[in-house]
Amino acid sequence: MTPERIGRYKIIEEIARGGMAAVFLAEDPMIRRKVAVKVLSAKMLATDPNFYDRFQQEAETIAALEHSAVIPIYDFGHQGDLSYIVMRYMPGGTLEARLQNGALPLEETSYIIERVGAALGEAHEKGILHRDIKPANILFNGRNEPFLSDFGTAKNLQAAKGITGTGVMIGTVEYMSPEQIQGTKELDGRTDIYALGIVLFFMLTGELPFKGDSIVSIVMAHLNNPIPSVQAAIPTLPSPWDELLQKALAKDPQDRYQTVDELVQAVKELIKKSES
Repeated sequence: MTPERIGRYKIIEEIARGGMAAVFLAEDPMIRRKVAVKVLSAKMLATDPNFYDRFQQEAETIAALEHSAVIPIYDFGHQGDLSYIVMRYMPGGTLEARLQNGALPLEETSYIIERVGAALGEAHEKGILHRDIKPANILFNGRNEPFLSDFGTAKNLQAAKGITGTGVMIGTVEYMSPEQIQGTKELDGRTDIYALGIVLFFMLTGELPFKGDSIVSIVMAHLNNPIPSVQAAIPTLPSPWDELLQKALAKDPQDRYQTVDELVQAVKELIKKSES
C-alpha cells in the first residue's frame, strides 16, 4: 500500500521497486519541488541485520561524492518503521528504457560514457566501488544529462568490514565481472570498469554480450566465453571497437583498463576517428 506522506513529502506515485527498496515520486510542499523518495525495504531489514547500515552508508556515500553526474541527496530520515532517502527527481527516465529501442548513436554513447565515467572515477579516487553499474542505474534529467544512481550496493574501501557483504555475490549478474561473480574479497575499481564496458557494448549494439536462459549460464559465459565481436554485430563500426572492448571486458583485471579515465579517453579517441 502506497503511503500518502513520507516525512513532509507528499507521495504522488510509485515509480520503481526492487528487492532492496521502493522509489516514489513525491512533492516537497515547502518549496513545491518534485523529488524521488527511496524507501528501505522492511522485508530486507527484517532478514538482514546489516541492511539499515548499508542504507545509511548509501546516503553518506552520495553526500560525500558531491559530483555533478551523481544524483544528489536532499534529505535522509525515518518515519515509524520506514527509513528513506530523498533525491533529485530524474524525469528523463533510465538508460535501460532507452536501450529497449536499440543501439544509441556514437555521439550519445560517448557523452554518456564520459559523464558517468567521470562520476565513477571520482568515486574510485575516494575509495568507493559502485558494484552495480548497469543501464537501470543511469538516469537522465530534463536536459538529457545522464546521472549515476543507486549506491545501495556500493563498497567503501575505507569503511568498516562486513557492512557491505564482502565475499558475497552482490550486483546484477549480466554486468558482473568474473572476480565479482567469484566473490573475490579484494575487489577494486576494475570491477566497475568491466560493468561499464558491458554497458558500452549494449549502447553500441543494442544487445548484451553475455546472455543465457539462467543465472548459471550467464555466470559461466562471463567466466569462460569470448567477447562477441561488435563489428560482426554492427558492420558499420570500425574494427578498433573490438580491441577496445576486448580490453574493457578482459577476464583478468590486470588485462583491463586500469582506471575509468583510460577507458573514457579510449572511447572518445575512437569515436573522434570514426567521425573523421
